[in-house]
Amino acid sequence: MAMIAMPLNMDDRRFALTLREAGAKLDGADGEAILDFSSVRRLDSNALRALEEFAQIADEKGIKVVLYGVNVDVYKVFKLMKLTRLLSFEYCPAQSPRS
Repeated sequence: MAMIAMPLNMDDRRFALTLREAGAKLDGADGEAILDFSSVRRLDSNALRALEEFAQIADEKGIKVVLYGVNVDVYKVFKLMKLTRLLSFEYCPAQSPRS
């Protein structure tokens, strides 16, 4: 099973663009896309929209989207936006994703 692992940083102004570029990489992939959210403390509307688009593209291609290290406040936003149905969550504080 192939994995695509991507660290994300909300300080990066290219967050939405990074997710859209990652969505293009899903062509021909299978397995999981792991997004490291351990440094994400808040999300703006563009980031939420990009994440939703990414998750929908992955779902259409049969790829599971796993968010690693999501803090409680960000998770609550995902719940409110009903994005949790498209995403899986993993928390391992002492490890990097799937190491």
